[in-house]
Amino acid sequence: MSLVSERLKPGVTERWVRLRWFEPQCLAAVWSRELALFKRYWASTTFASIVEPTIYLLAFGVGFGTLVSVIDGRPYIEFLGTGIVATAVLFTSVFAGMFVTFVRRIYQQTYAALLATPVDVHEVVTGEATWHAAKAGVYGCAPLLVAIAFGLDPSPGMVTVPLIGFLTGLGFALFGIWASAVVPSIDSFNYIISAVITPLFLVAGTFFPLDDLPDWALLLAQFNPLYHCVELVRAAAFGFEPLIDLYHVGALIVFATLMWWLAVRWMRKRLID
Repeated sequence: MSLVSERLKPGVTERWVRLRWFEPQCLAAVWSRELALFKRYWASTTFASIVEPTIYLLAFGVGFGTLVSVIDGRPYIEFLGTGIVATAVLFTSVFAGMFVTFVRRIYQQTYAALLATPVDVHEVVTGEATWHAAKAGVYGCAPLLVAIAFGLDPSPGMVTVPLIGFLTGLGFALFGIWASAVVPSIDSFNYIISAVITPLFLVAGTFFPLDDLPDWALLLAQFNPLYHCVELVRAAAFGFEPLIDLYHVGALIVFATLMWWLAVRWMRKRLID
């Protein structure tokens, strides 16, 4: 906790107010800043976040779909459309967490200014991560809408897709923030993108089912947060299985919690310690 002075009325002596560990006004201030910036660059961000996954969907769904028409008893475009949602969520959240955070910390010195106010490191990390996650939850719906246009039947469970995208995006945004505090230079992100991000979205059940893979590969998939996102989105589209879906939600919560701890710890090292 920290103390800040508060002047109640003109002519009244200042008093010291003890801030809570998580102060809602501090989180609201971080979100307010993000919203003000988003109003300036929303067009380019929205274009990149929506068009790229949609191109994947059209290229694989319409192109490769002519060769593989049915997977797991469903048209390939429906199978792929529900899986690409996770890819849109991943790209929107993790790249923002990595590059935006690094630029603000190293080049713009944004966090030095924020920490001069009553906002603490964990509030900055949480505020920015939840903002990126909120965008991921919204942008993740774009491939789903494209799949609906190509024949995917809407279902009531699809209203949960933004929530699934938010939870998944929160974990990956925090992962990106943590990575931004670990790498020595912005060029080092190439290692993370090639060795971590690309395998995650290729082996998550997005483009092909994992059931026929070796047992060891299926075991490793359980540690892939994107796999759990794909399974939840497909459950939202084709029908929930409560016990299995709770397992997937639990895995995403554990991932987000671990990433929050790592992101706050390393950002505090870089900004304060």
